[in-house]
Amino acid sequence: MPYKVSHGKAMQITYSPDEVFSRIQHEGIQFIDLQFTGLTGHFHHTTISANTFTPEQMKNGLPKLDGSSIVGFTTIDDSDLLLKPDPSTFAIIPWMTENKTARLLCDVYWGEDRGRLSRDPRGIAQKAEEYIKTQGFDYSTWGPEVEFFVFDKVHWDVLTPYKGQSYSIESKEAPWSNDGDGYPMGLQEGYYPTTPSDTLTPYRNECVNILSKNFGILCDNHHHEVATAGQCEIDIMYDHMTNAADAAQSYKYVIKNVAQKYGKVATCMPKPIAMDAGSGMHVNVSLWKGKDNAFFDPDDEIELSQLGRYFCGGIINHAKALSAICNPTTNSYHRLVPGYEAPAYIAWSSGNRSAIVRVPKHLKGKQHSKLKRLEFRAPDPSSNPYLVFAAVTAAGMDGIKKKMDPGDQVRDDIFKMTKSDRAKRGIGVLPKSLGEALDELESDRKFLNPIYTNDVIDKIIELERRDQREIAIRPHPHEFYLYFDV
Repeated sequence: MPYKVSHGKAMQITYSPDEVFSRIQHEGIQFIDLQFTGLTGHFHHTTISANTFTPEQMKNGLPKLDGSSIVGFTTIDDSDLLLKPDPSTFAIIPWMTENKTARLLCDVYWGEDRGRLSRDPRGIAQKAEEYIKTQGFDYSTWGPEVEFFVFDKVHWDVLTPYKGQSYSIESKEAPWSNDGDGYPMGLQEGYYPTTPSDTLTPYRNECVNILSKNFGILCDNHHHEVATAGQCEIDIMYDHMTNAADAAQSYKYVIKNVAQKYGKVATCMPKPIAMDAGSGMHVNVSLWKGKDNAFFDPDDEIELSQLGRYFCGGIINHAKALSAICNPTTNSYHRLVPGYEAPAYIAWSSGNRSAIVRVPKHLKGKQHSKLKRLEFRAPDPSSNPYLVFAAVTAAGMDGIKKKMDPGDQVRDDIFKMTKSDRAKRGIGVLPKSLGEALDELESDRKFLNPIYTNDVIDKIIELERRDQREIAIRPHPHEFYLYFDV
């Protein structure tokens, strides 16, 4: 899939349906992988023969989905859904060489002309893009920074929870490795090491090439991240909202499949390693009117407009409720603790990475106005990017509508402040557990209603409560160390 760069952002070149069918024939494509995202963020697919795929199916959709079998979609008594391919997302899957296969991302519709499924995450992001237009803006741009781990092997035993549970992680880069043929990194000492300590440079190079050449996702940088044992980040150029969420989902798909080729396993689990940094998905956002970045003000000290401050105020004001969508797993809250890079305190700042919202200030001046943005640092990669971008939009637009002031920026390291210092400065704390985050979402959900239907919010809460209970009823292995002798 080709791309172009416009106003500093990556923009997909849109294929028409006719162009897709021409490429299928010209490239000798045998199968079409119809891919879509479930409410919980999991990627799903079904595969059809290319020689049976018709222009009518591209236009009207394919009756290939039982919605009751996708967690969070429909009930069994009303489950007939259509997959409607988006021709702009056509991409050839490079690791499927024996039977050449291309993919198309799909929107999910009800059958019988009943319209869009309200719980289709891609549809929620598209609805958010339309909402932004009704508020006087032309579009928004989004740049997710997705971190992840690549391990040599992972083992776990949870099949007999009443007998015992355990897990183990193997990595040549880890300080606990006993292979004797590597250069292990200490905990929180993994940022930017060179080879041979960084064993994953060839892997990331291949991911970047595939993302760029096959999926049209422009990557401008990749590196080892702070944690030991294979923590990685590949930076992708920012784009319009739905395109950026598509890119984040395709990114996860690529890193996992390439890891398998290398005999490894990749995970977007936020906190797989105790006492080390977790993986985040920092979200960079800006609003635009034509070619003008609405967040840029050349006369402001940090070049952030009042409108940008109000958008920030919306995020700050709704940060606790946003946690249930941006940090949707019980494991997410092992990451959101002080001292491990992830922000735990509700504040904003320019350049200060201990705040949940940062205004990057690497470059200044009108020539860099396109780079002015807010970086929301709380989300993690276990989240559904379509839902995250839509929820952040709802919070930010609520801030603009109600002129929510975010307060003074915090220039000091919040991690080093005492509890009383934070209280004096009005710095709140993110939820400490998924259950707490869900309580916050239940009490602060109205800001989502311009984009989210209530049945979607209710289903998110229901599914995450289920996960919360799954963990709450089971003893943790470390509890045996702490309490067995009581």
